[in-house]
Amino acid sequence: MNDAQGHLLLEGSRVLLTGATGGIGLETAKVLAAAGARLALQTRTQQESALKLAEELPNGPHAVGVADLRSEAETQALFAAAAEKLGGLDGLVVNAGVYKPTVPAWELELEQWRDTLAVNLEGAFLCCREFLRCLRDRPTDRASIVLIGSTASVFGEAGHVDYSVSKAGLGGLLRTLKNEIGQLCALGRINLVHPGWVVTPMAEEALAEPGAVERITQTMPLRKVATPADVAGAILYFLSPTLSGHVSGSELTVAGGMEGRVLHRP
Repeated sequence: MNDAQGHLLLEGSRVLLTGATGGIGLETAKVLAAAGARLALQTRTQQESALKLAEELPNGPHAVGVADLRSEAETQALFAAAAEKLGGLDGLVVNAGVYKPTVPAWELELEQWRDTLAVNLEGAFLCCREFLRCLRDRPTDRASIVLIGSTASVFGEAGHVDYSVSKAGLGGLLRTLKNEIGQLCALGRINLVHPGWVVTPMAEEALAEPGAVERITQTMPLRKVATPADVAGAILYFLSPTLSGHVSGSELTVAGGMEGRVLHRP
């Protein structure tokens, strides 16, 4: 994509991206900025990395916000500061999430269950709510929310029932908010991207296990693990009114045509 093409897609857009310093988030920030967006980059612990990223991205100035999305107060403060810095918000990418160590359901501690849902589902709700409040208080002509789900919510994932359930809940959020966002913005949209396995720091340990990649790709016609750029492209598609201005309530799986899981029993 050259600069001229990119700026046709998100020129003038103001987007808050959560989880901006992770593998998918980092690549998404680069793609969205190259497409013309000004960004508010959320991180929970990597402030220095987020500040460095903001300085390096084109089309600035960009904003950086440190917030724990499990906290209602911190999430509210994040959105208020981002809207003030950017002059409003037109887009939201709910990318922040946790993926905890493998534990079968019968051994899963309630503390882990609650923490995963607090970040991945409750945090997503808080972000969407604050974005909608921003649309209410700072009206804009177009708006787009992109939720980042997972193939774990489509096919399940042994040893990760907390993660699977937290991502499955985003489907209910999607289908309800697509009917509500239009009350605040006539051209407001919300869509959901389901990545499969992606080469990121979060997944590198699991992908490094002997035979893991072969097993993971066994039901994928494309026979490869995704890159962060594969997912960032799908996010750009849903955010752009040029590419998907009449698409809302849709779910897109980015997993090489995956048709299911191959069970792995040690």
